[in-house]
Amino acid sequence: MRPLLLPAGSGAALAVGLVLALGSCVAVSSCSRGPEIDASSVTSSITDAAAVSAADGFPDPVVLYPVVSVADGDTVTVSIDGVRERVRLIGIDAPELGSPGECFGREAADRTAALLTGTSVQLIADDTQDDRDRYGRLLRYVVLADGTMVNGTLVRDGDAREYTYDEPYHYQQQFRGLEDEAQSAGAGIWSAACRQQAITTAAAAPNTATPNGATPNGGATHNAPDPNCPIKGNVNGKGDRIYHVPGDDSYAETVITPAKGERWFCSAEQAQAAGWRAAKN
Repeated sequence: MRPLLLPAGSGAALAVGLVLALGSCVAVSSCSRGPEIDASSVTSSITDAAAVSAADGFPDPVVLYPVVSVADGDTVTVSIDGVRERVRLIGIDAPELGSPGECFGREAADRTAALLTGTSVQLIADDTQDDRDRYGRLLRYVVLADGTMVNGTLVRDGDAREYTYDEPYHYQQQFRGLEDEAQSAGAGIWSAACRQQAITTAAAAPNTATPNGATPNGGATHNAPDPNCPIKGNVNGKGDRIYHVPGDDSYAETVITPAKGERWFCSAEQAQAAGWRAAKN
């Protein structure tokens, strides 16, 4: 797999297809973060869309933190001044481990372990995101000493989905472009086997909005049978499970057909727990 590279030197600038203007922030709790993405800096003339450059480079010397362990595809533990801190990678969501786990969960965890075990990494915060998530984990971009951005690499290679928790992060559109690459290639979680498993799982899942997952007429419907559960859990033609909340661009036109494994949800958290992701609008 090709690494998603960031320049290691200060002031470096590469002619590449995908440019992220990452700042020089490496502090754990607070720091000065990087600028917004300059869309004009993205050039379409370069064929290697896997590379990433920083307009101003990273600080010299770069601060690196030893990786202690890898919990799964998107969560790692690092040592910061002798204190172990859990880190949740910004902008991605790897398939879950556990029993039962999600399709490609073990492979994704193994890939992250292969990238990070025995290494030291740079941690880059994003001023559009909280410093920590609700579980107390630091929210960071994780970059290897050679400039490989782990977050983007995992999305591009199909080891994780692009994931926006609440507010868009600086590199959301770039990560979504990398996800499109992975989907087109049928890589990892986007493989035919995982798509089929998603459809089968969705079809077997009970619908908590109505008894036994049935709509009043047993068929497709635009309107929520329970006004307290208005979120639409759609399965698109590719087998992707996507939920739509009222106000989304495509909410009104989305039809829920239980026979296809589609269902209604009472909250975004419930939809995410069941394996659906938010619509990209």
